[in-house]
Amino acid sequence: MKKYFLFLVLLTAFSVKSQNTTQKNPIYQLRIYEIFENNKKQFHERFRDHAMRIMKKYNFKIVSIYESKSEKKTEFVYFLEWPDEATMKKAWEDFRKDQEWIDIKKLYTEKYGDVVGNIEDRVLTKLDYSPN
Repeated sequence: MKKYFLFLVLLTAFSVKSQNTTQKNPIYQLRIYEIFENNKKQFHERFRDHAMRIMKKYNFKIVSIYESKSEKKTEFVYFLEWPDEATMKKAWEDFRKDQEWIDIKKLYTEKYGDVVGNIEDRVLTKLDYSPN
């Protein structure tokens, strides 16, 4: 009985260790949107009150949100965390096809014009020597 118990303990420990070593590091996504001063308030309203809520349905994990302003333009910047690139791509595909999101974008565009200009999208992979 002791041998059987010891075998189960070792098997469990090995199983947990192998799961931990095969677990992937997350990837990060940097999104930068050019926004316009004349309807910046409406952009923030749309993102805060609608986009974030709908993104949550598709398991978007928004890590942080910023605004950057220079003499030439204002930008809205945010970071997302994903378990892997396939999950990220599927979530974005589902979000873009979400009928509520499509309707909201249409409504805001009709009412306020374009609230977003150029969009930059970067997928970031953390390096092994990056601080935690």
